[in-house]
Amino acid sequence: MATNARPLKHLLGWLIAGTRGGMTRARIIKAVHETPQNANKLATLLKMDYKTIRHHLDVLEKNRLITSVGDKYGATYFLSQIMEDNYGLFEEILNKIWKK
Repeated sequence: MATNARPLKHLLGWLIAGTRGGMTRARIIKAVHETPQNANKLATLLKMDYKTIRHHLDVLEKNRLITSVGDKYGATYFLSQIMEDNYGLFEEILNKIWKK
């Protein structure tokens, strides 16, 4: 676990397990981890409304869990470096949630 893992663990716990829409954010993180994508591709892949995906992307980007390259409609989303470094922590949180 990296040095910033404790605050990240709390942030992920809150954004994934502690708020409405957390599972959607988890699905987005998993999808972007596999392949960087734009909002339209994510909406198609996850079979969700584009505006819903945009909202969750904004939340994840605001909290520095993902980053984007390009302008608004053509932006491609990637995991941030801290999220890449601590992806195992994210998986640990998901495993705890899904066991319930």
